[in-house]
Amino acid sequence: MKLISKILVTITLLAVCAMPAAASGDAGEIKTVKKERNFIRSGNKLYKAKRYAEAEVEYRKALQVAPQSAIAQFNLATALMRQGSATAKGESKDNPMNEAQQILENIVKTTTSRDLRGKASYDLGNIAYAQQQWQQAIEHYKNALRCNPDDDHARDNLRLAQLKKQQQDQQNKNNKNQNKNQNQDQKDKDKQNQDKQNQDKQNQDKQNQDQQDKDKQNQDQSQNQQNPADKRDGQPRPGDMNKQNVEQVLKAMQDQERATQQRINARQAQQQRNERSRTNRKW
Repeated sequence: MKLISKILVTITLLAVCAMPAAASGDAGEIKTVKKERNFIRSGNKLYKAKRYAEAEVEYRKALQVAPQSAIAQFNLATALMRQGSATAKGESKDNPMNEAQQILENIVKTTTSRDLRGKASYDLGNIAYAQQQWQQAIEHYKNALRCNPDDDHARDNLRLAQLKKQQQDQQNKNNKNQNKNQNQDQKDKDKQNQDKQNQDKQNQDKQNQDQQDKDKQNQDQSQNQQNPADKRDGQPRPGDMNKQNVEQVLKAMQDQERATQQRINARQAQQQRNERSRTNRKW
C-alpha cells in the first residue's frame, strides 16, 4: 500500500506541475478561453492546498465554458482520483475514481497531445495497479512510455506491475496444482472408501451365507433327531437310524433268532423221541 500511495502522489505532482504552464495563453485570446484558463488556475491553487473537492468545482466550471478542454478534463480526473483514493470503498458507484477513469480513457482516445495522452495513460496504469489489475496496468504503462520514452516513473511502475503479474501467475499456478492434487487425493480417498465398502459387503455376504449354511445344517440335524427313521423294503435307512432304533432292531433280531432256535430244538427233541419209540417196539 505504501508503494501504491507513492505512485499516486507522483501522478498528482506531475499533473499539478504541468497544468499551470499549459494553461497560459496569449493576451488576445477570446473571452471564453480566458475564463477557462482562469478556472483552471484557480483549481490548481486549490489543488495545491489539498482542497480537492473545491478544485473539482473549478475544473468543472472550466469545462462548462470549454467542454473540449483536455487540460480541464485531465485536472478534473486528477482531483477526482485524489478524492477517490481517500473516500472510495471497493467498487462503489459513488467512487470518484470511476469517473476519473472514464475521463482519462476519453483523453487517451481523443487528445492529439502525445504528452497529455502519455500522462493520462500513466494515471490509468496507476488506477489499474491500485485495483491489482496487473495486466491492464502493464498495458497502460507501456502506452505512457510510447508517448514519452523518457518517463522514468512509467518505466519503474511498469517493472513493478510486471513483477506483480509474475507473482500472480505463479500463485495461480500453485493454486491450480494444489487444487489438482487435492482433487486427486479426494479421488483416491473416494476409491479407497468404495473399495472398503465393496470388501465389507463381500465379507458380510460371506458371513450371511455361512450363517445360512450353518442354520440349514442345524435344522437338518434337528429334523433327523425328532422324526422316526424312514423304512425302505422293511429295513431302516442306516443314515436315519439313531442309537435307540439300532438297539430295537438288534433286540428284535435276537428274539427272532431265539424263537427259531427253540423251534429247531423242539423238532430235534421230537425226532429223538420218535426214534426211541421205534427202537423199543416189540416185533
